[in-house]
Amino acid sequence: MLAAMFYAPMDVRLEERPVPQPGPGEIVIQVAAATTCGTDLKTYRRGHPLLFQNGPGGFGHEVSGIVAAVGPGVTRCHEGDAVSVANSAPCFQCFYCRRKRYSLCEDLLLLNGAYAEYLLVPARIVEHNLYVLPTGTSFVAAALTEPLACAVHGVEASEIMSGDTVVILGAGPLGLLLVAVARLRGARVILTGRGEQRLALGRTFGADIVLDVTGMSMDEQCEAIRQQTENQRGADVAIEAVGTPETWTLATRVVRPGGLVNLFGGCPSDSHVQFATRPLHYSELTLKGVFHHTPTYFAQALELILSKQVDVTRLISAYLPLEAAVDALQLLLQKQGVKYALIPPAFAHLYARELAQAPDLPSGNKYQ
Repeated sequence: MLAAMFYAPMDVRLEERPVPQPGPGEIVIQVAAATTCGTDLKTYRRGHPLLFQNGPGGFGHEVSGIVAAVGPGVTRCHEGDAVSVANSAPCFQCFYCRRKRYSLCEDLLLLNGAYAEYLLVPARIVEHNLYVLPTGTSFVAAALTEPLACAVHGVEASEIMSGDTVVILGAGPLGLLLVAVARLRGARVILTGRGEQRLALGRTFGADIVLDVTGMSMDEQCEAIRQQTENQRGADVAIEAVGTPETWTLATRVVRPGGLVNLFGGCPSDSHVQFATRPLHYSELTLKGVFHHTPTYFAQALELILSKQVDVTRLISAYLPLEAAVDALQLLLQKQGVKYALIPPAFAHLYARELAQAPDLPSGNKYQ
């Protein structure tokens, strides 16, 4: 089978690998669609402390497909079922799991390898975080359940109430999904970001105010955001979805006294952030971090997709053949597009029209 393998930062290779065979409790899916992710891009650029401690390893984690083989003891699905597969499952036994903080699980099982024709799904994920899809469900939409689950978690943790003003810093894929979910909560949403395509999508996903912050200093961004809030007092909630120390600091400056700051975007692991202590203390701000998702949030996200409350496929800039996985990452490095759908050869016929509209690729390759 063809699979993308991560060897080192900026070194992902498409290789022929053996088709995996399932053990007890495991399944193998034939991948129908995988989608690119900001975490994939950051990992490609600089590595990842959790995902790739020892290389090479399979790359990508947003995925859906058809069950190709089941191991002994599997009862939740059968060969031929269409499924959406989460990229993790908690242990349900550790200190944090016993307190229902599943995203903090001390033995969180993470799954990579979606950029491939086949994917082995571990038993724990099969048992706790795999979902059979109704007939006719878009494989690309189902693959996007994982980022939407992260957004659902982020909005839930932000304690948003109907009528709240929420500012979302960053118009990347997760920022856009945060907009959609916050709007479902009845929030008035201010989105900041850069890039005509992403800002236009922000409006499509329901942002009430979209601010292009290209060329703005942090002080200018702060002023522009506050001008869009009642009496310029600041937002009720700020969600940082960029992942830089500067925007983490900015998030604390754009909320009102008593407001909540969700530090959603992950910064590089060696980052340090400085906050002014006075407004944190005297304005009684709440700061929190939010990481990943849980089986509950994944199930909720899938329901939002199946019920068509969030059209996640709007995030897809182009459909590319699986062989173009590295090209997709290079396009994102060049800030072209939002997300790309990677389609293995066996499912190319389902997306023939979309694949025919693929953009010129950095490698210059013309895939058939």
